[in-house]
Amino acid sequence: MKIFLDTSSLFKFYHEEEGTEELENVFSQEKITEIFLSEIAKVEFISTIWKKVRTKEIMVKQAEVTLELFKTDFAKYNFVTIDSLILERARNLTTKYGVEGLRTLDSIQLSTCIELARQTDAFYTSDKLLKTLIEKETTKYL
Repeated sequence: MKIFLDTSSLFKFYHEEEGTEELENVFSQEKITEIFLSEIAKVEFISTIWKKVRTKEIMVKQAEVTLELFKTDFAKYNFVTIDSLILERARNLTTKYGVEGLRTLDSIQLSTCIELARQTDAFYTSDKLLKTLIEKETTKYL
């Protein structure tokens, strides 16, 4: 099974929070052969870690260890390069769904999902709007 994880889902593997158990169950029940991530996940992940430090959910030392672990795990992931096509599609998606609340980085995640629609079996996100839009937009390309 080939899957895509946005940063909100990816983060659950490195920090236990609501939804972690559900995602771990998917991995224990399915044979995952490839994990796709948008290249922006590298930046979003770091930002998420430091936000957790600022909100005192984790300590600095834990953040540093988690960031190093994530970097070590890069080889496990297939990072999708953000090219001009993905950015142009993200711009169009933001125009289309901005009124519903689609924001910049999620539009890039959504555009990446559309790019992967034919080669990915499942898409995982913890963001309700993004999940709805992924389901809506990726089915057009199947």
